[in-house]
Amino acid sequence: MSERMNENERFGSLLFNESAMKKYISGESLDVWRECVRTRTVLPEKIAADIADGMKRWALEKGATHYTHWFQPLHGETAEKHEGFLIPDGKDGYRMEFSRKELVRGEPDASSFPSGGLRSTFEARGYSAWDPTSYAFIKDKVLCIPTVFCAYSGEVLDKKTPLLRSCDALNTQAVRILRLIGDDKTESIRVNVGPEQEYFLIPKKLFQKRMDLRLCGRTLFGADAPKKQELEDHYYGAIKPEITQFMQEINEELWKLGICAKTEHNEVAPAQYEMAPFFTDANTANDQNQLTMEIMKRVADRLDLVCLFHEKPFAGVNGSGKHVNWSVSTDRGENLFSPGETPADNTRFLLFLAAFVKGVDEYSELLRCACAYAGNDSRLGGQEAPPAIISVFVGTELEGVIDSIIRGETYVNQGDHYLTVGKDILLQLSKDNTDRNRTSPVAFTGNKFEFRMPGSSQSIAAPVTYLNVIMAQELKEAADILEKSEDKPGAVRELIRKMLSEHRRILFNGNGYDQAWIEEAERRGLKNLRNTAEALPENVSEKNIRILTENGIYTRKEMESRNEVRIENYCGITVIEARTLLEMIRQGIFGAVSDYLTAMPGRFHFEKQLAEKAGALGNDLMHATEALEEAVGRFEKAGSAEEKLSVCSGIIVPRMAACRQVIDQLEKIVDQRFWPYPTYTELMFTI
Repeated sequence: MSERMNENERFGSLLFNESAMKKYISGESLDVWRECVRTRTVLPEKIAADIADGMKRWALEKGATHYTHWFQPLHGETAEKHEGFLIPDGKDGYRMEFSRKELVRGEPDASSFPSGGLRSTFEARGYSAWDPTSYAFIKDKVLCIPTVFCAYSGEVLDKKTPLLRSCDALNTQAVRILRLIGDDKTESIRVNVGPEQEYFLIPKKLFQKRMDLRLCGRTLFGADAPKKQELEDHYYGAIKPEITQFMQEINEELWKLGICAKTEHNEVAPAQYEMAPFFTDANTANDQNQLTMEIMKRVADRLDLVCLFHEKPFAGVNGSGKHVNWSVSTDRGENLFSPGETPADNTRFLLFLAAFVKGVDEYSELLRCACAYAGNDSRLGGQEAPPAIISVFVGTELEGVIDSIIRGETYVNQGDHYLTVGKDILLQLSKDNTDRNRTSPVAFTGNKFEFRMPGSSQSIAAPVTYLNVIMAQELKEAADILEKSEDKPGAVRELIRKMLSEHRRILFNGNGYDQAWIEEAERRGLKNLRNTAEALPENVSEKNIRILTENGIYTRKEMESRNEVRIENYCGITVIEARTLLEMIRQGIFGAVSDYLTAMPGRFHFEKQLAEKAGALGNDLMHATEALEEAVGRFEKAGSAEEKLSVCSGIIVPRMAACRQVIDQLEKIVDQRFWPYPTYTELMFTI
């Protein structure tokens, strides 16, 4: 019993949540804060001052010495500048200061973060503003206050603000449509998100011996290990003691911050694992995922491990995704994507389903853009990652319901909702109304949609923002139609039928890796944006600018600047990888091949053959290296962002692949005594 009480005391102990607020601020302030969060209105100054004082006293009692505005710039990670509570009092003493002003507003240097041209170097002022909907927390004796981040001129420079705006937009339109179909009780809706986090763990001592892992987060070359994932024995396998310790320490850290891992297990690839938290609201889920990644890196380092979040750290095995499970519920806890026992008769569910299907079809390029960046290019389309073509999986039963609606027929349930396991089984297992399709970018999984395209290193803010806004847009259009109708029930039925009929093409339950699907998708008119260079221009298409500006998510200028940031990021990562590969070739591989050839006596026929083969490959690598150097030089001379993007995608990436092909062959020939870098076998199978 005492151990359980200790667990309860630890959970959320470093989080300034409602339990803590009850002890440190007045009941009146707590009530006003709750109402402001519910109605999304500004806190009165007096209440903010009371909260600031209570937050300071709580943080000091927890041992905090500094505070920071914790925000999420456009580079996708978090930022913080620590300010001390302690200041001189002018009388040889000191006082602890933290006022409403320090809580509500900070002034980071806006010119030093990615802005896509929104801020010049000399225009430094930016503002961080407290987000009262997200709890403050303590990390490393620093009080962290979640904030939004904008420029002095008002343009948004972070990922949190658009997410909050998209939640508001969806809330407005969802409540509006619910009123029109007879729901007069729901006051607000909540976007629920649960991001599954995949990652690799490797020994730190081996990580430090590979410049590509240190600088790029992935291996730029490496011959296949003799064993990969063919036996499928790692997935859900017994967790090794070293990994168990890592997971236990992660849980200890996360519990203190009120974050609970629902599942943790071995993933498919060797040295790959997954952690999935409980569902929570979208804003909190986004903050918690950023914290989780930071803590995982820190705990790994403490245990002489390295946690890799790159989407494809090792070729030939599964990459790492961040599957975003997304749903919408009312303030009474009713899931609007729950089909119930008889989905065909659930009008509310069918209306929200139809709106979502329509939205994904009309704005598939927007969802593709949300996941377009260098790391994901090497992951999508293979080893259980979804292909680049956006489609929606709904399962056999829902597909049957949809087709019956389109035909205007009554749906007849064809299947059994129970599974019988064994001849004399005593219990029947309830059966979900969908299977799971690992190759689908957007899959309905019972009462939510799983967006499987995001990569493991990225912030979930943009994918969730885009899911929210396309849903808000479709509900808005549906509400506009229903408001003009006198026969609401009949209009709803016709609207559902029309949306599903016109957007049936986006539904696909089959194998997304099959070449036949690529051909079928083209016949259906679905775009195949194969890589980042093809996807990013869609970010600023008139259609996508319109939906995001009309719903109040971005201005046109903000969208254009974000696209510029993403082009710069893609090109920067690609060129860093190319330069890293060139240095590893020059400083390591050429010398290793030379030493190997020098040491080869040539007394036997097989030695001569090996030497000839290694020498020929060395020559091939020299030519491939020169070609890559020329491509990097061409990039450095390129003018426009579009030209640089074209050089990176069309020239540098293929030439890096050509270098890798030769290096991987050399690794299989050159004696291990001479090979200068840890191999895939060592990296993935040492723990």
